[in-house]
Amino acid sequence: MATTVERPEDDETCAYCGSRIFDHDPICVRDCTDDCGSPAYFCNYACLSVYIDDHDLTTGDACEWSPDKNDCC
Repeated sequence: MATTVERPEDDETCAYCGSRIFDHDPICVRDCTDDCGSPAYFCNYACLSVYIDDHDLTTGDACEWSPDKNDCC
């Protein structure tokens, strides 16, 4: 299954702060683990980062680090 990318509307707003994305440095994010769904747009990496933190989206999705290990995986 292929995913197509389309340019968002000129007045598309940020999923986090509500600002118009094209007034900034926009980022498109899509979760492709479940039918790819609709994309979410963020006006910049700061909003994306805060959105990820606020929704605990990294919990369980990264390697576990320990000072006793030399590598993460």
